[in-house]
Amino acid sequence: MTDSRGIPRRSFLRSAVAIGGAAAFSACLGREEVDVPTGPDDLSSFPKRQHAWNDVLPTDDHGNVVAPRHRVLLYLNYTQRGQPTEKDRTTIETALEGVEHAYERSGNGLLLTMSYSPAYFDRFDGGLPESVDLQRPEALAPFENPELDTPDAVVHIASNHAQVVLGTEEALKGNQSTLNGVDQPDASLTDVFKVVDRRTGFVGDGLPAENADDAEGIPADKVPEDAPLFMGFKSGFKKNQASEDRVTIQSGPFTGGTTQHISKLRLNLNQWYNQDDRWQREAKMFCPYHAENDVIEGAGDNLGDSSKIDDCQPTDETAREMGVVGHSQKSARARDDDDSPLILRRDFDSTDGGTASLHFLALQRGITDFVDTREAMNGTDVTEQSAVGQRNNNGILQYIRTERRGNFLVPPRSLRALPPAQPTGDAQEVTHESS
Repeated sequence: MTDSRGIPRRSFLRSAVAIGGAAAFSACLGREEVDVPTGPDDLSSFPKRQHAWNDVLPTDDHGNVVAPRHRVLLYLNYTQRGQPTEKDRTTIETALEGVEHAYERSGNGLLLTMSYSPAYFDRFDGGLPESVDLQRPEALAPFENPELDTPDAVVHIASNHAQVVLGTEEALKGNQSTLNGVDQPDASLTDVFKVVDRRTGFVGDGLPAENADDAEGIPADKVPEDAPLFMGFKSGFKKNQASEDRVTIQSGPFTGGTTQHISKLRLNLNQWYNQDDRWQREAKMFCPYHAENDVIEGAGDNLGDSSKIDDCQPTDETAREMGVVGHSQKSARARDDDDSPLILRRDFDSTDGGTASLHFLALQRGITDFVDTREAMNGTDVTEQSAVGQRNNNGILQYIRTERRGNFLVPPRSLRALPPAQPTGDAQEVTHESS
């Protein structure tokens, strides 16, 4: 859909989210005709898990969760020295509840989490309990040298509607006295935090192709029109994702929480689209078996609820015989004793700074689970016994560069406002995904 100014509506909305601010929010209200229900007056029915999104997100015909299209990440530093005060905790919780009253909890409404870094917890004596595996971020491959993110907190805002993420952001910054017809409290995150970084993005069929013109590192005319991500293929298959149960902390004072890793990956897809043919792209993203047997149609919707990696040869055999291994093929090796994947991906593409990138956001019970998954993705063991290079023909490693890494704890909802490192409250064990 194009308006009278010749600007595709969805491109405009993506640009508005990237720009941010009150003017962008106002412009979205005028261009995005949606009616989002307000949230409830009583929030006590909300799940204990901040990350319990799947129960209010739609699924496709195969049962795969359909991710919210628009995203904002706000990186925050606590402005006070030492341990947080109860007054500041009340301010944060009041601000968060304000936007939850304004928008219903859903993909078309608002979904959000608030998480905290190891640096935040350094202010407390004794550190985090042993039940929380929250390592400091570090480089996770011999060929990467990322900047390490150490802000105190990150808020992840998600919705199918640009005006919802922008309105939420402006309200949390104290710039909106009324949101979706609901009066906002006299409390904001910026009463307590300073915003030190802002990252934005999008995911969903057609959005990458519509927005590729704005980004360096990608041939705009080559991105498939139906692709949900810049690299042209579907991801987030149900059977290739950990469940919300699998990524939830099961014991200790942070029961019901999870850990979160956020990487910023810069994409260079000129060779991917201009030199690699379809066979090579399928082989490197999935596995050579899929490319040889025409398993994938288009972006991969025909695959159903799985990338069907079990049909591929073992990774080491593929490397020796074909000289190339697939990204999904390698990643699938990182599983637990019950054959479950270790991480739940909620990543999204971006054109922040005018470059094509991916904000790789993963949830897992402990950061070690992400490290193990990344080690499998690196394929270092494969390179030692085949002609596969450290990056060349080694999945998609040659097309991405890790610019930033950060690790965070997403506490249960009851502890989301400036949590202590050793809570003594009544956080209860959560055992069901809908809890």
